[in-house]
Amino acid sequence: MCLAIPAQIIEVANDDSLATVDILGVRRKVNVDLLSDDPPQLGEWVLVHVGFAMNKISAERAAEQIELLSMLGEATAALEEADGYDFAAPHVSPFAETEEQPLAADDSRPRSDR
Repeated sequence: MCLAIPAQIIEVANDDSLATVDILGVRRKVNVDLLSDDPPQLGEWVLVHVGFAMNKISAERAAEQIELLSMLGEATAALEEADGYDFAAPHVSPFAETEEQPLAADDSRPRSDR
């Protein structure tokens, strides 16, 4: 299931392409380039999906959505979604050469789990 999670802007980077948000008590950096026509300000709320602020929402709408996520038992899924990205980490190309050993035929775990 794909979730757009309400998050509050708590810091905007100097280059205006990243912002730190609070998602249910977890702080993450998100990309705000999609909101360049109306950049989010401190304290405003945005909907975040896979690390991107998709659009701004009111505080009231954010509270409604957080309550709904909790009622549906999706608050944990929202936190897991927030843990799934981190723009603060350096980007590594999936095509970059690594010193990892080749996969065994029966090793289907994602590379991050090895």
